[in-house]
Amino acid sequence: MEYIIIFISAIFVNNIVLSQFLGICPFLGVSKKVETATGMGAAVAFVLTIATIVTFLIQKYVLNAFGLEYLQTITFILVIAGLVQMVEIILKKVSPALYQALGVFLPLITTNCCILGVAILVIQKDYDLLTGVVYAFSTALGFALALILFAGLREQMALVKLPKGMAGTPIALITAGLLAMAFMGFSGIV
Repeated sequence: MEYIIIFISAIFVNNIVLSQFLGICPFLGVSKKVETATGMGAAVAFVLTIATIVTFLIQKYVLNAFGLEYLQTITFILVIAGLVQMVEIILKKVSPALYQALGVFLPLITTNCCILGVAILVIQKDYDLLTGVVYAFSTALGFALALILFAGLREQMALVKLPKGMAGTPIALITAGLLAMAFMGFSGIV
């Protein structure tokens, strides 16, 4: 039952983008097309889940064991950077179109505060490995859901005639705020 609560909470109630405001850069930058948003969501889900496993093990068996907890942030950043390079190489081979569509945002996963934030939150919340992985994967699904929903809304807004002053970034930010308010409606569930 604990895993179900973590799953629902991470996706809807405490959505990493819409409630905790982590990962805003890719949320606003990659959300112009649903296809690109889906690819970015999948890439973040993969990196986030694997990064959580690796950083948990490094924290427990290296940093804590040798009293090097103060190196947590830099170690986690290096692990995430390595994983992103791996994802970039795989995407370039498997899906060149998605690799091209993600463009500059794929290397930006390295500095996506969502991934580093979740890796640190798993340690701070004192989760065991399985609970941490469930939390990380659920958070990644919540990130992908927000990204895909926002991309769908932006695709629909591209079809509508907007006043000149509202076109582009202003309407995107207003829509993101409305989407965040809609997700606040889930706050009483868990």
